[in-house]
Amino acid sequence: MGLKKGKYVYIKLENGKYVKVRVLKGRAENSPDKYIVVGPVVKEPPLRAKVIDIYDLPKEVADRIMSEYYSLS
Repeated sequence: MGLKKGKYVYIKLENGKYVKVRVLKGRAENSPDKYIVVGPVVKEPPLRAKVIDIYDLPKEVADRIMSEYYSLS
């Protein structure tokens, strides 16, 4: 799965790992439904990938991503 011109980004988690998420463009910025976890947890993202820190996201979005991350582990 490629990065597809901004459809996918990597979120840097608290423990130094990254998870791939799909970004839906038609949703509000603070909506938890905007980000969908699609990829496995990796130690290093691809070189050209856009990386967003988990702390830069709104709290409800970060909480949802972390809950989905723990369900993957």
